[in-house]
Amino acid sequence: MTGMTNAKKMTSAASDIGAKLRRAWTAVSPVGRILTFSPADDKIALQKNLSIALDKGNISIAYGSRFLSKISITDIKQYSFEENRYPEPEDLISSLALVDDFNPANADITLSIPKAWTIIRTVEFPSTVKENIPDVLSYELDRLTPFTAADAFFDFSILGEKEDRISLLLLAAKTEQIRPYIDILKERGLTVSAITVNLSAIGAYCRYMDKKSDALFVEISDKGYEGGLFLNGLPAHNFSGRLAGLDDNAKIDSITAEIKTLMNAARDQDKAPQVVVHLKDKSPATEGLLKSRLGMPVRIMGEMGVGLGLQTHKEIPFAAVGGVIQSLWAEADGLNLLKKGRHEKQKTPMALTVLLLIFMASLWIFYLIAPLRTGEIRLQQISGQIGQKKEEVKKVEDLKKEAESLSTELALINNFKHDRIMTLDIMKELTTILPKSAWLTRIKITATSVDIEGYAGTATELLPKLEASKYFGKVEFASSTMRDTRMNADRFNIRMEIENAKNSAGGKSKDEKK
Repeated sequence: MTGMTNAKKMTSAASDIGAKLRRAWTAVSPVGRILTFSPADDKIALQKNLSIALDKGNISIAYGSRFLSKISITDIKQYSFEENRYPEPEDLISSLALVDDFNPANADITLSIPKAWTIIRTVEFPSTVKENIPDVLSYELDRLTPFTAADAFFDFSILGEKEDRISLLLLAAKTEQIRPYIDILKERGLTVSAITVNLSAIGAYCRYMDKKSDALFVEISDKGYEGGLFLNGLPAHNFSGRLAGLDDNAKIDSITAEIKTLMNAARDQDKAPQVVVHLKDKSPATEGLLKSRLGMPVRIMGEMGVGLGLQTHKEIPFAAVGGVIQSLWAEADGLNLLKKGRHEKQKTPMALTVLLLIFMASLWIFYLIAPLRTGEIRLQQISGQIGQKKEEVKKVEDLKKEAESLSTELALINNFKHDRIMTLDIMKELTTILPKSAWLTRIKITATSVDIEGYAGTATELLPKLEASKYFGKVEFASSTMRDTRMNADRFNIRMEIENAKNSAGGKSKDEKK
């Protein structure tokens, strides 16, 4: 048993040394950084996030994006209701209408829950469990918290190792309490990709603003205060207290006592966190008393440099904005309760290295076969030129045949046009020679003849006029004329032959006869 334990320790130590060497080589060597560069690196990748923070009395929403390592908050909104209670799932339905304004397509969804819904504690295990911490936590969760692994969301972060012991920060929340909010968001097409805690999100906001990993944050209202001590970016300690019924001096004494205790604990670990205060009631008196009693620098939330495109917003929901930062900022190292401790190991990107190796191999192969390929290419070029000439000759012959065919068709069209009288010409001739007292009711034009029916004052006077036309010959009545007493006109039906049609069939024209 002892041999197996020693083997595990040696394997773990070797793995750690190898990982450290790889990280060191990548950090120091410019070539290493280039060869292990990933297109999904946060320095260039575009990513979007929508963070929804639940807190007592309101729901806040922030929408932001990251491009070229720069994080910007596009917009923020808040939905308020009764101050003394946390939002119910039904309250979230009402506020989801605000989300539509953000157009959250292709954005990760972060749900930030109140600290009161979670259990945050530090636990220790033997160092031998380092390789399978998620399994150990799943097995021990009912001992460490009131929940079992089946009915809890949880995550952890390693705080440090000392004397064969490993220290972990554990965050856990009851699934039954959070699941309704996730389901409601899913019904609206929003799939939650991360669950964080408001306190942790605010810690990420403080780190991003001042670029310091250690901070002591406290939020003060008329009824109470709560906050946390962040060491190396993680909430190492959290605290809260009631202030209702106390005067200003008693409130400040209670808060400063809590802060000084945690600051002393941080100094014992060689840490010097900055104090960040969020005054909900924005009381200048409270701010002045707090600074004078603590005797140390105090940063006020809202007065810190923003740099996120939020300068125009008077009220900033720090938990929602911190949720966006925690999701988009690679250095945030935020906990995600949805993971249940299952952290995917980031593989060193080798895509660029493989591409460079393939390129180098291609250059070497090309160097070897270049002379042969040059001769082959020259022969192919000559053959191609011969083939192109053949194609050009063939195209010229095809164009010549096509021109001859078009000339034949054009001659046929011209002959048809000149040999045959057009219908429009016949109509025009009839309009010209018929007297104004005559009108037609029907015209039938064939290839060789024309039949007309209509009315005229005297039908017999039409025959000489039609006979005199150069277009018509052999003009005669096709039927007897009838006198229409009602219209006081002769009804006629005249048939005549087309002179040019006869001529084309072998007859002679009127001019030839003359």
